[in-house]
Amino acid sequence: MEVEQNSETKWEAKVSTVLKEASADQIWGFYGDFFNFHKWFPGLASCYGVHGANGEPGCIRYCGGFSIKSEDGEDSVSWSKEKLTAVDPIQRSLTYEIVDCNIGFKSYESTVKITPSGNDAESGCRIDWSIKVDPVKGWVLEDLVKKFEARLDRAARRMEEALTNPEE
Repeated sequence: MEVEQNSETKWEAKVSTVLKEASADQIWGFYGDFFNFHKWFPGLASCYGVHGANGEPGCIRYCGGFSIKSEDGEDSVSWSKEKLTAVDPIQRSLTYEIVDCNIGFKSYESTVKITPSGNDAESGCRIDWSIKVDPVKGWVLEDLVKKFEARLDRAARRMEEALTNPEE
């Protein structure tokens, strides 16, 4: 975990996980389905497209039901609208930004990059998830990073399990 916290500038962090049983190309396929990430991401109840073609720069998804509390109160569903701003299938990376939300982010940009972790393309992979966000009142960056680490690890395990046990 890399963390940079400064109240005057954006918070920046990167979380990573390594998968031994899934190739970078296999995991990239899950991320390319930008409108259906709720299938893999823990704590995300729904995710669907509201604009554009799935996986194409400029498309926007609605994500609802985060474990991050909404600004509207405990009983309110937390949500965000996220715009895919860049996709590089050769480098297996994508960048998106939150364009609207009720979870406190005034500015949020995230990049996911998936790389082989071994000597060949089939011997596992590493997922790096970088975030850049304006500081959020009442939050501590380290706590946000811990949430991201836990969710990335669980999402990666779900993806790996879907590849190794496709019938389940």
